[in-house]
Amino acid sequence: MAKIELDNMILECPVIVGAEKEKAIDISELRAKTGYITLDDSFSNTGSCKSAITYIDGDKGILRYRGYPIEELAAKSSFAETAFLVIYGHLPNKEEYSRFSGLLTDYEILNESFKHHYEGFPNNAPPMAMLSAMINALSCYQPEVNNNDISKFDVSAARLISQVRVLAASAYKMSVGLPTVFPYPEMSYAENFLHMMFSLPNRPYEMDQDIIDALNMFLILHIDHEQNCSTSTVRLVASSGANLYASCAAGVCALWGRLHGGANQAVVEMLNHIKNADYNVKEFIDMVKNKKNGVKLMGFGHRVYKNFDPRSKILQAAAHKLFKKAGQSDELLSIAQELADYALNDEYFIERKLYPNVDFYSGLIMQALGIPLNMFTVLFAIGRMPGWIAHWKELSENPKRRIYRPRQIYVGETLRHYEPMSMRG
Repeated sequence: MAKIELDNMILECPVIVGAEKEKAIDISELRAKTGYITLDDSFSNTGSCKSAITYIDGDKGILRYRGYPIEELAAKSSFAETAFLVIYGHLPNKEEYSRFSGLLTDYEILNESFKHHYEGFPNNAPPMAMLSAMINALSCYQPEVNNNDISKFDVSAARLISQVRVLAASAYKMSVGLPTVFPYPEMSYAENFLHMMFSLPNRPYEMDQDIIDALNMFLILHIDHEQNCSTSTVRLVASSGANLYASCAAGVCALWGRLHGGANQAVVEMLNHIKNADYNVKEFIDMVKNKKNGVKLMGFGHRVYKNFDPRSKILQAAAHKLFKKAGQSDELLSIAQELADYALNDEYFIERKLYPNVDFYSGLIMQALGIPLNMFTVLFAIGRMPGWIAHWKELSENPKRRIYRPRQIYVGETLRHYEPMSMRG
């Protein structure tokens, strides 16, 4: 038990110990028994739930899905298999995987009327705006989900995972005036996305296994990351009883923010800026350190990781492999590596524990795959979808769940009384 002393009163609070010996103080009765609440701006030190999905040790650079190290899953698993793991808690056997992949195939075709939804958007509509709207629209074609019938969960989850890539690829094709392409049932998840993005009715996309593997790995690395902004948003919306589609659409909106899912796009924009500037990498680093004109180093540091982001190491190796295979020395990759070398050996960044994070290399991977810049965050959303679904399921199955309702400390005006406009001067 932990003891909190307030106003000459001692409140005993249970200490919760997690599976990996993480410790938390349960203050759920603090307000009821003392009248106090805690203030934790941005929830940096607040545990909002108990979860069995993802474990992170930011000091040691550890990331595990359901106990499995991210390094093993990225090297050995497929996106569909890892999605099953994250959602259902265990790696599937042959029968389970066959059923799950069968559902992904069965529900990969959009209702034909969806083309009318796309026609309502301007050609320059942001892909994330379209994706969020289309995910919400999916619930209209499965009305039973609005009653949160958990017996339909397997179909809803597979349908959402399968169709989110179709929605994304269709949004891209519509934005550039090209015809949409149907997915092929014999292709893997990653293959199908590349096919739908880049094939034409008269010219199929030529598949490269290293490209497919890189996309598969990218998606796996982004499946879940504990209680980040978008995942917390999904859980918050789900706590109200909102259906799976509405909750995940809200996650897309949260991910859209430049400080969250948009960070990998910002990294590539920064690298392009340095490439075209009249100063070198060292001079750019000096401007960052001196905070000159608000210059920022994007893709370094992380709210959770105080050592290295394990995902960034995997992506760094993949980026080098892709560019080496192409037989070219990509200038952006060279600039990225030079930035990393400077930062990792500079006391300014070492003291602040600013190490390359997942966004630093993921943008380069996307560029190597030929993904347009405005689709980077969409790829993030596709990868994150199984994680959001897993959190929706975990919360919905909790018999003690309550609607999320944070408190606040009011700092506005005290009591005032209305005056007619004639008396306001």
